[in-house]
Amino acid sequence: MFRRIFLVVLDSVGIGALPDAPRYGDEGAHTLGHVAAAMKGLHLPQLQRLGLGLIDKLQGVPPCDHPLASYGKMAERSVNKDTTSGHWELAGTPVMEAFPVYPQGFPEEITASFCQRIGRGILGNKAASGTVIIEELGEEHLRTGYPIVYTSADSVFQIAAHEEVVPLEQLYKWCQIARQEILTGKHAVGRVIARPFIGTPGQFSRTPHRHDYSLPMAQPNLFSRLTAANLTTVALGKCGEAYPGRSSCPAQGTLNNEDGLKTLQTWLCDHSWSGVTVLNLVDFDMLYGHRNDAKGYAAALEAVDHRLAELLPLLAGDDLLLLTADHGCDPLHPGTDHTREYVPLLAYSPQRIGTSLGIRNTFADVSATILENFRLEPLEEGLSFLNLLQGRYPA
Repeated sequence: MFRRIFLVVLDSVGIGALPDAPRYGDEGAHTLGHVAAAMKGLHLPQLQRLGLGLIDKLQGVPPCDHPLASYGKMAERSVNKDTTSGHWELAGTPVMEAFPVYPQGFPEEITASFCQRIGRGILGNKAASGTVIIEELGEEHLRTGYPIVYTSADSVFQIAAHEEVVPLEQLYKWCQIARQEILTGKHAVGRVIARPFIGTPGQFSRTPHRHDYSLPMAQPNLFSRLTAANLTTVALGKCGEAYPGRSSCPAQGTLNNEDGLKTLQTWLCDHSWSGVTVLNLVDFDMLYGHRNDAKGYAAALEAVDHRLAELLPLLAGDDLLLLTADHGCDPLHPGTDHTREYVPLLAYSPQRIGTSLGIRNTFADVSATILENFRLEPLEEGLSFLNLLQGRYPA
């Protein structure tokens, strides 16, 4: 049995279009493949040693003969392709009904109620890129104090405000009002997102103080099972928001990928606990995927790979590291939205021999594996691959 399991979600790092991708307008999407091709190859020596190049053909990441990790890819069963659905499915609860989306903007019953609750008007109310809409409406926001409300192809209600016009605590309060009092029932979007920014017209930039307010996850789920068994559960970065109130330890927010990995290192060095730590590395998606920045995406991948060289030796023989993703966000695919893709799966433990995990039919196989490891009651969804991780190196 593994005593500690670390689940790291490389946000949006997809590895090729799913068979149903054409239904979502995502035929041909391949986040990793297209980023690698655009850069004429990626330099990912740690991920290459783990077996990333055995999952799919990636320029600069050749397959290795003796992978350190077990490797495969997973299909998303949920009907959506967003953060909430991906994280919930990893926790054993696929989302089989689509969250509401508002490509034409939010209806009057939502906007009027929100304006009444916050005591002022709003700007925007349309589907837009976050960086584009703050350039478009940021100056008017500075003049009026009205928040910029917008959505995307995902089920999100996003509120952008300048930190010097609307203090963070006020912005977060508005998000809580929207989440708890307005966006309920038929309008229960997957996430309400605070999008603070700073700067002056023509030079606005978003800050790291984003905060997500997700719907509560259905029970039972991975975390309810672990908590009932008195196992430690730690949610780092966006995972604290994707799984609200589900960790046994207080959720720890992170500023960026590097901050997330530093926090993960702290938990790697603490051997006093047994259970699961989950971390989301959001920069791939937030800073590069949605902004069609393949160069930045590649640099972020290589930075994480570089840190893995320091983190992998910290794993004990009875630890398990699971590296995967929650959806795709191909920066070279038309548009700026998430893409419907397989996600990579790498399972590394220092004393275990790497083997193929094949193509998994659902992200819920991750939770099924974790639950079997701790000898807990399985959920309805997911098939454990724990039996494939039993091969050991000779003593």
